[in-house]
Amino acid sequence: MEILKNYINGSWVESKSTSSADVVNPANQEIIAKVPVGKSTGQDMALAIEHAHKAYEDWKNVPTMKRVQPLFSLKKLLEDHKEEIAVLITNECGKTFAESLGEVQRAIENVEVACGAYVMGQSEFSENIATGIDEFMIRQPLGVCGCITPFNFPGMIPFWFLPYAIATGNAFVIKPSEKVPMTMQYVFELIDKNLDLPKGLLSLVHGGKDAVDAMLQDSKVKAISFVGSTPIAKYIYSEGAKYGKRVQAQGGAKNPVVIMPDADVEMTTRIITDSVYGCAGQRCLAASVIIPTGDDKGVFKEALVEAAKLRTTGYGMDAGTEMGPVITPESKTRIEGLIQKGIDEGGNLLLDGRNTTISGYEKGNFVRPTILEGLPLNGDLMGTEIFGPVMSLVNFKKLEETIDFINKGKYGNMACIFTRDGLAARTFRNRVMAGNVGINIGVAAPVAQFPFSGWKDSFFGDLHGQGRHAIEFFTQTKVVIERWPRNWSRKF
Repeated sequence: MEILKNYINGSWVESKSTSSADVVNPANQEIIAKVPVGKSTGQDMALAIEHAHKAYEDWKNVPTMKRVQPLFSLKKLLEDHKEEIAVLITNECGKTFAESLGEVQRAIENVEVACGAYVMGQSEFSENIATGIDEFMIRQPLGVCGCITPFNFPGMIPFWFLPYAIATGNAFVIKPSEKVPMTMQYVFELIDKNLDLPKGLLSLVHGGKDAVDAMLQDSKVKAISFVGSTPIAKYIYSEGAKYGKRVQAQGGAKNPVVIMPDADVEMTTRIITDSVYGCAGQRCLAASVIIPTGDDKGVFKEALVEAAKLRTTGYGMDAGTEMGPVITPESKTRIEGLIQKGIDEGGNLLLDGRNTTISGYEKGNFVRPTILEGLPLNGDLMGTEIFGPVMSLVNFKKLEETIDFINKGKYGNMACIFTRDGLAARTFRNRVMAGNVGINIGVAAPVAQFPFSGWKDSFFGDLHGQGRHAIEFFTQTKVVIERWPRNWSRKF
């Protein structure tokens, strides 16, 4: 099986590395590709950055209105090939086909928003700040920008960054997760065949840590975007800062969802179940800790357990599948080990999804929906991102206690509340320490024109992906103060 090539300087080139890793379908363990790994991928990255810098020197001078024109074509390209891309996502990532289609749509929406970069990036002008003196601010591109993306959204997350970087005049290099390289490989094939972009402006480099470190250490790279686990986000942020780069690093999460006694049982149960078990729990906005607040009397607990039992687990391309496998056998083992850890800490297992085998996919990495209750609030599992289909149930009597508990946690990616009480909702959204807040929403995922926020250990940096934040991240401001004395000017 041929090892995937890199896309550098407008051409597909073989990696300098002779080492490779298997790309595996998590539903059946079928090897679908081989991807370069190893130290020599750092050389590949250096070559891509060198050509990207050359492309940037010309691209930065292209008017913004012209820079966004290829993005209109890219939007149409993604729309025309939406289903093919979704199949690739399902086969290398494991999520259902419907989830993959939704992911591609989110990517398309980001390209669409980036097409308006010439509006969002307008300069600010103030005339006559003093007699005969004007002052204005302009935004200019940074240079070469890099992106390191995770396995769980291979079709969407690169587009939190790519279209905005290009629209604002930068060159862009993507290092996709070595677990799921096929999606971006196909997207770049489409770009190569259909878009008229300068050579080197967009690059795709495969590899692992060596490729990442080469990106971090190269002085020509001015900004890096990352999405992944908190430990790696901290590494990217600290190393990037050490080398003088602008960094946005999205980390992990432990997302709480509060249920008030007045919440609608049917709607709340359905939405929370989708939030916890969608994408097999492998998303940074998956609900994790469910908190019935007040005198629940077990109504929501019973409803959630019954709904979880009914969720169909299987191969994402099969009709009727509602939840696919987790990404690797190692992930399955880790998740099942964390479930056991919760039991060992004193948790009560209401629904056990371990040791799952799906007929026809016996080798798949399947974990069925799992529910634990009674975990100690200061235990290890309560503060650990499981990143799998596991729900933890916790009870508090008062909303104030619930908010205090949430705010003591180290993560701050998302927090949601289900209620019919406007005051409770307002109190929650004002006080809770999370960057994305949902009111009667299970997955508070911002649409493309809003930043994908995150607080505390869920994000490192100042400006997030998507929308105006992305425009600001990929540009630097220049303030100009100018005077044109009348005795210098021509008389009319």
